[in-house]
Amino acid sequence: MEETWIDQFKGLGRLPAEIRTELEAGSRIVSVPAGTQIFAPGQSADNLLLLLDGIVRVQQRSETGREVFLYRVHAGESCVLTTACMLAFEDYSADGIAETNVRAVAIPRLTFDDLVAKSPIFREFVFTAYSRRITDLFTLIDDIVFQRMDVRLASRLLELADRDNVVHATHAVLATELGTAREVISRTLSEFHRRGWIEQFRGEVHLAGRSGLERLVKSSGVHA
Repeated sequence: MEETWIDQFKGLGRLPAEIRTELEAGSRIVSVPAGTQIFAPGQSADNLLLLLDGIVRVQQRSETGREVFLYRVHAGESCVLTTACMLAFEDYSADGIAETNVRAVAIPRLTFDDLVAKSPIFREFVFTAYSRRITDLFTLIDDIVFQRMDVRLASRLLELADRDNVVHATHAVLATELGTAREVISRTLSEFHRRGWIEQFRGEVHLAGRSGLERLVKSSGVHA
């Protein structure tokens, strides 16, 4: 059987030929540039998006206007919020932003509902991805409630750093990532700088002492 985009998603490769054909015929590949708002609160969820390339950031805005990062969707993954909204026929309650150029498969509701109803393999794929992301969200809640901010920030810096150990983010962006105030991030980064772990530049944080950040995270039992 000829490989298609379906084989990029763990679980879908086991679909029988007739279901694969129906899935391909009933979906389309879309591309959006970095910075595009893919969905917003109040919009209906009309397509399940499976990412082929790129990253989508999902975040929520509080009544006071503060943005709180929820999770990222990477290539080979689907969006749990979209899945939940499609299953429950609910509107979105958060924003989805393309952090990079994104290429994705859009599966319309009609195709989604049909395959969930009649294909055990497709249904298993949907609910396995859903349950995995729900577990991640509970971990996020646990981190916010119980984990020290210095540990959470160190872990996120290690996660966001590129190959040159540079994090391209302002204090405000990091505050959004961790659901806290910019001033808290600034104070914590100043302490990291004092310890020789980072150097700060406009819109960038350089991990000058990555091992120090790693020790901090490891001592708390958090996986970076």
